[in-house]
Amino acid sequence: MERVVRDADRIRDRTDVRLAHGCVTCTVREDLVPELVRQAGAAPLLIADLWDSVEPRSVAEALDCEEAHDLLRVTAVLTALDAEHMPVDIARADRLVEVGRQAAQGDQRYLAEVLARQIEYATGLMVHRGDGDEGDVELTRAVLGHLAPLTPVTPVDGPLPEVTGPALRADELAARVDPATAQLPCDAVTDEITTVVWHRLRPLHPDRLFEAVDELVTESVRSRGRFWLATRPQRLLAWDAVAGVVSVEDAGPWLAALPDAAWELVSPARRMAASLDWAPTVGDRVQHLVFTGPELDRERIHALLDSCLLTPEESVAGPDAWAAFDDPFAAVLDLEEIA
Repeated sequence: MERVVRDADRIRDRTDVRLAHGCVTCTVREDLVPELVRQAGAAPLLIADLWDSVEPRSVAEALDCEEAHDLLRVTAVLTALDAEHMPVDIARADRLVEVGRQAAQGDQRYLAEVLARQIEYATGLMVHRGDGDEGDVELTRAVLGHLAPLTPVTPVDGPLPEVTGPALRADELAARVDPATAQLPCDAVTDEITTVVWHRLRPLHPDRLFEAVDELVTESVRSRGRFWLATRPQRLLAWDAVAGVVSVEDAGPWLAALPDAAWELVSPARRMAASLDWAPTVGDRVQHLVFTGPELDRERIHALLDSCLLTPEESVAGPDAWAAFDDPFAAVLDLEEIA
């Protein structure tokens, strides 16, 4: 791996860099951050151009350190996308290693998963036409409009997005994508692309949802959100799926499950998200899932998910009865708790 330092006129330095401990995040912390600190006094603006399998969140969080606080501030996170490849790559179920883009030995991440996170974390998106045509550019912009509708999109040969604004804190950037705080896309239809939002309050039956997972994941290219199961009423669960690969994780407690004093211990973004979702009967517990893909059938997705909710009779039985439900998600979620 090579680190190149350049300015507007020339390449100033080339250095071979070994992965620290075989870890990209460690290398960012041990090599990139010190290099940026060294360069801080010589330039008013520094741009860290990462190779395409590195996620910018790791860099932003590495820069949130005592060594860099007085010298560096993150003002923008830009993701550049090739219009010819992006609409295809976001739907590919290949691992990075299968396409020769792994960041390190043992990197088992999926190409589409990394691409989705790079798009959704960024504060600005830039589209490069490359060898594609205008149709590729239009399709890429349409896909981005569904995946990250609040993020500005510009062509690489146009004016750069604003990069010299106020500092962006690592926790503010994280709130853009963390399941408890992410501002999820709204219902939308543009040409052949559809985004479907499903929002409910009643708890989900774990066994029925588990049976529906494959159909839900294969229906869409990208889906994400937060939800709750009747068997785990205290836990906020994160749904994250792209290109047919789904992840369900425990993202911590709902605020409604915590003492009132806990509200002062969480971020303003978390308090805001909880307030927006708050309902008298369930607090901030919510089913909020978003699906994006070609020509999705909104009624079918809603009907499938609605069939996974507790029936009125099951709902009134209460948490003690819910605890007896079969929970196929336990194999994953309980393992996370042990780890």
